[in-house]
Amino acid sequence: MIEKGINMVRREFLSKSFVFPFFPFIKNCKVSINRTEYINKESKLAKVKKVLLTMQRASWEHGIAAQAFYEAGDMEIAYLMAVEAVHRQSDEGQLCVMYYENGVTDPASAGEVVFRMWERTGDEYFKKGYERMLDYLKNKAPRTDGILHHVKNAPELWIDSLYMAPPFLVVVGEYKDAIHQIRGYRKYLWDSDKKMFRHIFNIKEKKFRRVDFWGGGNGWAAAGMARVIDTLPENYSEEKREIIQYVTELLSGCIECMRDDGLFYDVIDNKDSFIEANLSQMLAYSIFKGINSGWLDKRWLKYGIKMRGGVSKCVDEHGFVRSVCGAPFFDRPGTSAEAQAFFILMESEYEKLISK
Repeated sequence: MIEKGINMVRREFLSKSFVFPFFPFIKNCKVSINRTEYINKESKLAKVKKVLLTMQRASWEHGIAAQAFYEAGDMEIAYLMAVEAVHRQSDEGQLCVMYYENGVTDPASAGEVVFRMWERTGDEYFKKGYERMLDYLKNKAPRTDGILHHVKNAPELWIDSLYMAPPFLVVVGEYKDAIHQIRGYRKYLWDSDKKMFRHIFNIKEKKFRRVDFWGGGNGWAAAGMARVIDTLPENYSEEKREIIQYVTELLSGCIECMRDDGLFYDVIDNKDSFIEANLSQMLAYSIFKGINSGWLDKRWLKYGIKMRGGVSKCVDEHGFVRSVCGAPFFDRPGTSAEAQAFFILMESEYEKLISK
């Protein structure tokens, strides 16, 4: 059934990496590019994609990579990554598992792509895969007050989870649970003065294990909420407005700390931490997506453009996105699969923007 399915979705995706139509301006946005810059950008994007495919990936890294190729329209790669996500599914139902998986929500990051491949192919392989992932989240995963923990071995809420689980829950129709997760993480991790999220809260001990305003975590939050807003049905319009307000407040808080070059510090409000590029990609992606979908005002565009400009200088000749919070420890500058993926996601939304 897998072989049959891939024939149904096969595309000449490689050609997309090099040849795109040229759009000389964005209507009403006062942003222009020339043909040379656009072609060079596409060559850079192709390299970034290749580097991502070479990288070793943990569960969430496989999930964000699959999502990036899916949103970029590279359906064959997205299909193949969905096949592998299900192939590596644990007995409990977690996707993308290599050996032991301590993450609770991380494996759900591949959930949408697995679901979309079932929609596209009708293959029961994918249907069983996403249903088992959903069953894990709903019936087996540890929760407190209905809020999903981030790891199995501690009752901790991480802001990263806002990206991992709610977008998948919304896609499969679990709207109320997705909204409950967002409200729950905001309740415990949001700082109303700084307008940013703190990183890790131990809900049993009622104290932060990591109190920092980590850039990567706030980027996960912005991107996760942007995807939820895009997917919630119209009969959830009040909840959509609520989450849109959450995103705009977060953008305001982060942009207050943005550097002149469009980048941020790894701990957003701490200039002693290293300069970091991935948050810029994550926020630019969220801004471009919000404008493309009509729920974010165009006044935010200039910030997204500035962030994108800063990031473009961090991509080396091989396609590595440098100066990001680096895998596998995420405590120093380096490279990461998630940074490669968010460059692709950012560029995908930017391409949609300039095609209007």
